[in-house]
Amino acid sequence: MNTALSWIKAYVPDLECSDQEYFDKMTLSGTKVEGYERLDKNLEKIVVGQIEKIERHPDADKLIVCQVNVGNGTIQIVTGASNVKEGDKVPVVLDGGKVAGGHDGGPLPEDGIKIKAGKLRGVPSDGMMCSIEELGSDRNMYPEAPEEGIYIFPEDVKTGADAVELLGLRDTVFEYEVTSNRVDCYSILGIAREAAATFRKPFVPPVVEVKENGEDVNSYIAVEVEDKDLCTRYCARVCKNIKIGPSPEWMQRRLAASGIRPINNLVDITNYVMEEYGQPMHAFDLDTVAGNKIIVRRAKDGEEFQTLDGQIRKLDSDILMICDAEKEIGIAGIMGGENSKITDQVKTVLFEAATFNGANIRRSAKRLGLRTDASGKFEKGLDPNNAKAAIDRACQLIQELGCGEVVGGTVDACEPIKENPSVKFEPERINKFLGTDISKEEMLTIFKMLEFEYDEERSEIKAPSFRQDIGCFADIAEEVARFYGYDKIPVSLPNGEATTGKLPFKLRVEEKAREIAEFCGFSQGMCYSFESPKVFDKLMLPKDSGYRNAVKISNPLGEDFSIMRTLSLNGMLTSLSVNYNRRNKNVRLYELGNVYLPKQMPVSELPEERMQFTLGMYGEGDFFTMKGVVEEFFDSLGMKKKAVYDPKAGKEYLHPGRQANIIYQGETVGYLGEVHPEVCDNYEIGTKTYVAVLDMPKIVAFATFDRKYEGIAKYPAVTRDISMVVPKNILVGQIEEMITQRGGKILESCSLFDIYEGAQIREGFKSVAYSISFRAKDRTLEEADVSAAMKKILNGLESMGIELRS
Repeated sequence: MNTALSWIKAYVPDLECSDQEYFDKMTLSGTKVEGYERLDKNLEKIVVGQIEKIERHPDADKLIVCQVNVGNGTIQIVTGASNVKEGDKVPVVLDGGKVAGGHDGGPLPEDGIKIKAGKLRGVPSDGMMCSIEELGSDRNMYPEAPEEGIYIFPEDVKTGADAVELLGLRDTVFEYEVTSNRVDCYSILGIAREAAATFRKPFVPPVVEVKENGEDVNSYIAVEVEDKDLCTRYCARVCKNIKIGPSPEWMQRRLAASGIRPINNLVDITNYVMEEYGQPMHAFDLDTVAGNKIIVRRAKDGEEFQTLDGQIRKLDSDILMICDAEKEIGIAGIMGGENSKITDQVKTVLFEAATFNGANIRRSAKRLGLRTDASGKFEKGLDPNNAKAAIDRACQLIQELGCGEVVGGTVDACEPIKENPSVKFEPERINKFLGTDISKEEMLTIFKMLEFEYDEERSEIKAPSFRQDIGCFADIAEEVARFYGYDKIPVSLPNGEATTGKLPFKLRVEEKAREIAEFCGFSQGMCYSFESPKVFDKLMLPKDSGYRNAVKISNPLGEDFSIMRTLSLNGMLTSLSVNYNRRNKNVRLYELGNVYLPKQMPVSELPEERMQFTLGMYGEGDFFTMKGVVEEFFDSLGMKKKAVYDPKAGKEYLHPGRQANIIYQGETVGYLGEVHPEVCDNYEIGTKTYVAVLDMPKIVAFATFDRKYEGIAKYPAVTRDISMVVPKNILVGQIEEMITQRGGKILESCSLFDIYEGAQIREGFKSVAYSISFRAKDRTLEEADVSAAMKKILNGLESMGIELRS
């Protein structure tokens, strides 16, 4: 939203402040100003001059020598402009003055262009006459300016007057960042109302009195709203005997300062009211409205409609249309139709001001690929009361500017308007909430400035209809705070009882995952949740893999971001690939991120989101290094029972002989392994790469942070070492499980300290050596205790086909 300060001052006439002061105070009171720009930037010493005499240049056919009266004397100016004549009044830059830019209308230099007296082809020139481009504007904003040449003022301007002020350039344009809930501030009146409250000045809105003829508008037009859920109010007025011409200079200047190109009086009035009231309007040529009837209804699927921009738009039944008795004549809230546009031959105009369903307008504009200034306002949800006020203002301007004659009355198809809720006024609670000591009277003064009503009997505050953002106690407390002054609110400690705050259990587990990963040398990475379907082929997943059933994005940035990931490996391998190809030697990365698993295909509900703890590395370390990190993590979560590693994981993207599912208490909680060499090639990783993926919801179910203290053992341990010849198909995990099962209560630990395969061991077998430790908590163990436990262990191992090595 852009506004010229002069337009704001038209409704806050006592407002006196510098540009920076306005910027600071408006921002502090909640109407955030993004920036501002002086329209007269780099325009210095520019006055109105009258050309008294023109002569040909003695040495240049295309130059002329002008004697120009600048009010306090006559100066000589040499120019190449061909559109000037004696008696013309033109903008003149005096010696030492500045202009904003060059005559070619190119980018404006930051510091402008300084003009100095000198000679042109040997003839002295004491200044320069200006085109509108040299004054920092263009013909879009000053349509009366010549296409090429010097700008010429009307005859009645005073010689020597300030040319910049006459052009309306002694002004500042402010740009605001308006939040969507403050739809009232998408208007000049809304911003002016905020400025009046901020500076504690009277707000003086325009007085609207429409002078009508004695006719009845109902004899000209009828309105029928079929889809009342999409159009809660439709106001129509008629103006006859229309005279198309230029709008007055003051209106053109205000529109131009807001970035709107003046066109003619009729178009300018609708644009002016849209900016002033924040209410989009549309004008139809009534002679093109068949049956003198307006019907507001949904379009039919597959229909086509040509809009004012000449484009054919394909419609559907969710798009609201403005129709006459025979055809569509406009897309509601977005753009009118080519078949009812205003031409210079128009005689009778039908004005429309309505309130449409904001969400429907936004969706319709998006489907049509047609977003306009009007749709941008409608989609935020307008105040129904504003439609009648705006259409009356437009008709007032029609009459005052001599543009036409206003037919009496308004056709108003209106649903019951919902009133804003009343909010209990509790000054003590507001002060406690804000940490302030503001009097009740001062609060009521603020509410009065904002046009809020106060019901003293019920002690309630009721906001005006244009403040649709007001609905609860916090809203009115905010109004008090921002106009009392955020800078005046003292610093205070929060009230309330002290409580012990801590993270939820799930987040504590995730925090422990980060801690262990970083302790083991892993750095955290962040990967995209959106992926390409091509990753499934890179990971060598079978065509019938369930992981290929991914949620598709309806409006993706591109094919590479068109689905929600079902596996976390692609992002990790991509990150490892980038590091490898940048020649980082030893890389360890981890990620905590969701995968998105659809509950059914096609997708009819939100997918299941599962947090995955993904580890990836290459360089120093191997399969067992990664296994150690996983077990360190389990141990930190109090998962004391032994995890089982099943080598029959069946992961196509992992090396067939170096992968395993991680099973804890019979539940598969993840997997780890070496990445398949072909997958490494697909990701351009030229070295062995290891990954582990843990499913955090399953891990959380087993985790505990409860710890039981056990004192230092009082009695000594007894250790036995055994060396075994073991069939190769038996895993050390199976051996440890048997030792643990048979060792009984006195078994303290067992640790693998040697594995050997070679010529001294017969084919199909391997040598495995364990150190087994026994200890009792209540006594010193005797030889018989240890021997009995060892016998049970050895019998169990023999039952597995394992022999003691002699």
